[in-house]
Amino acid sequence: MRFQKDIAQDLARLADGTLAPERARELEQRAAESPELSALLAEQRRSVAAVRGLDDQAPLALRERIETMRERGVPKRRKARRFGVLGALTTAAACLAVAVAVIVGSGASGPTLAKASALTFQPATGPAPTHTSDGTLNRDVDGVPYPYWQGEYGWWASGSRVDKIGGRTATTVFYNKGNKRIGYTIVTGKPVKLPGSAAMTVRKGIKFHIAPLHGATVVTWERRGHSCILSGMNVSKDELLKLAGWKDAGALPYASS
Repeated sequence: MRFQKDIAQDLARLADGTLAPERARELEQRAAESPELSALLAEQRRSVAAVRGLDDQAPLALRERIETMRERGVPKRRKARRFGVLGALTTAAACLAVAVAVIVGSGASGPTLAKASALTFQPATGPAPTHTSDGTLNRDVDGVPYPYWQGEYGWWASGSRVDKIGGRTATTVFYNKGNKRIGYTIVTGKPVKLPGSAAMTVRKGIKFHIAPLHGATVVTWERRGHSCILSGMNVSKDELLKLAGWKDAGALPYASS
């Protein structure tokens, strides 16, 4: 039997995408059957996403310090045995939370693609919007509606959340298909800042920017002057671009007016 320390370490690696695929599938199954493990895994993923989302703005020395904190956050085997998985992971999550606070306090500000796309990996905090008519859901941001993909592609809306980022409102709708989940975030105000690693491609007359962030592919584009961001773990770039570029035969608004 694996020690609880190993489970704690593996949950951290599962959250940051470094766990071996076979072990990742095993642990995902265990988390799905255990509310406690599921909640702890969600907390780890939130912390990892927040750290990675801000990591590109932190100096190298600070990033190294954060990584050291994460490694030291897992107690030794004797402590993990005594306090259990909950204590081990709570310590690790606390270290990550402190690391995020250090970065935020270092002067990082303003909405960036890294920060905004981190929201697509967060848990839903609100209900899923429902299908209204044509290819839209009953949720929009300044008149920019979210698409209804279930009929066309099998992706169904499963939840939502609203966050504040750099003084802007970021609204995210989550979609599921099988065991996969993607987040679709629309940010108010001017388009978010892109990282230097972003590549550009044009499909069906729409300009998309693609960047590797948070261990996944992130796609961003504009609809009526708003930044739209789409990403999900284990979802290919082509699948994301297909969904992002779907206009429902022109029913979904993309123009700036």
